[in-house]
Amino acid sequence: MFESLSSRLDGIYKKLRGRGVLKEADVDEGLREIRVALIEADVSLSVIKDFLAQVREKAIGVEVLKSLTPGHQMVKVVSDHLGGLLGEGFEDIRFASEGPTIILMAGLQGSGKTTTVGKLAMRLKKKGKNCLLVPADVYRPAAIEQLNVLGKELDVDVYQAGEENDPVKICVSAIAEAKRKLKHVVILDTAGRRQNDEELMAELKAIKAKVNPHEVLFVADSMMGQQSAEVAKTFNDAVGIDGVVLTKLDGDTRGGAALSVKSVTGKPIRFIGLGEKLDALEPFHPDRIVSKILGMGDVMSLVEKASSIYEEEEREKLESKIKKNAFTLDDFKDQLKQVQKMGSMQQILSMIPGAGKLKNVNLDEGAFTRIEAIINSMTPQERAKQNIINSSRKRRIAQGSGTRVNDVNKLLKQFAQMQKMMKKFSSGKSRGFDLGMLGGGRGGGFSPFK
Repeated sequence: MFESLSSRLDGIYKKLRGRGVLKEADVDEGLREIRVALIEADVSLSVIKDFLAQVREKAIGVEVLKSLTPGHQMVKVVSDHLGGLLGEGFEDIRFASEGPTIILMAGLQGSGKTTTVGKLAMRLKKKGKNCLLVPADVYRPAAIEQLNVLGKELDVDVYQAGEENDPVKICVSAIAEAKRKLKHVVILDTAGRRQNDEELMAELKAIKAKVNPHEVLFVADSMMGQQSAEVAKTFNDAVGIDGVVLTKLDGDTRGGAALSVKSVTGKPIRFIGLGEKLDALEPFHPDRIVSKILGMGDVMSLVEKASSIYEEEEREKLESKIKKNAFTLDDFKDQLKQVQKMGSMQQILSMIPGAGKLKNVNLDEGAFTRIEAIINSMTPQERAKQNIINSSRKRRIAQGSGTRVNDVNKLLKQFAQMQKMMKKFSSGKSRGFDLGMLGGGRGGGFSPFK
């Protein structure tokens, strides 16, 4: 995400940092490069024009041109204005003070709207909200079936319309049922429609007028770039929306949609979809996105991911084992599973400051699988006391795990190094799994790099 933009901006800053004093011509040169970077990122041209004008006005001020660190000052100016493009901060769903909160989902066909309904339901369920999902797309039976499958997978109720095929009546009846069953949230999954389809747009207006939703969320495909922002604006002008959910952002290296939506529509991006799994919906934090674009990582999101998958009881249990120097290979395997829940190594690295700028790093995503296979091929006694593993045992473990003896040796050696490192920290408090244990740094650990 934002890979090309981040790379270009980094090159501009390096050039500016090399100059002792910035002249107005230097600023203009940098802005020309930024303009090209934003065009390549598929940002709306009107947004680019306003952005560059604001940055130039601030950048030719005394604090930048006369600064002892003009390159850093320029970074700050661009950072501040990028934040302005993306929004002020995370804006969560506004819940009703009484009765169910009604969320109306709208979007183009193929934008990932129904999947997003499932992701949103999962997020709300984790917050203790009891949801009712409503399949109001009567034109596509597959969408109704998909929502029923998602509801079963999530253990969330899905409204059954029976023979009714009027989307407006379905939504009204579903809300009445939600009130009877004391549901906290009703999510209306409407039909995907083109912005120039007058009949379907009129239907969406009719649903909104009848149910008076607390939130209207437009689901946009980020792969469409600035076009997503323009379509969102059309929906906002015609129906009125409260926020945007950007899907498929994990496959979008440009980021034009994210950088255009707020300025074009005036509405905030609420959530972003970063994968196909139901837990791959994340709140949109503009400041964290700016940090990633500028190559500063996203430590807060990394901490939140780690906290969300690691229960307090498990953390305390692990701390106790580390303090007693009783950390085993079984414990190590459990830790690997926790890390895998956080996403791919590439995703994790992108959140670590500076790691995004590493070049020619070949991540071996299969390393975790091999480690687990090796540990699973050991006896319970071997996992508890790895020092009993001799040559014949190593050959048996390698054969059972489909790996080489060299792989077994490497794991055992690096696990021993890890235990030594843990022993050093045993007097202090551990905070759970340390990503450094996996890396090839001084602390050792089984490296996920090839």
